[in-house]
Amino acid sequence: MTLKLKVPKMACSACANTITKAVQDIDSASTVEADLKTKLVTIKTAKPESEVRKAIASAGYPAI
Repeated sequence: MTLKLKVPKMACSACANTITKAVQDIDSASTVEADLKTKLVTIKTAKPESEVRKAIASAGYPAI
């Protein structure tokens, strides 16, 4: 499944790395692409959207 999430607090590559690590902690096979300009994160994962959102929010970057 592919998710596209808007993450308003994502401002730099370190933010993107933190989000990527949070997602890969729950699904090591996932791929994460972050666009800092649009603040969009595209995630390919087998995990449910609710779990992915929770992992990102726990890392300090709630998605809208």
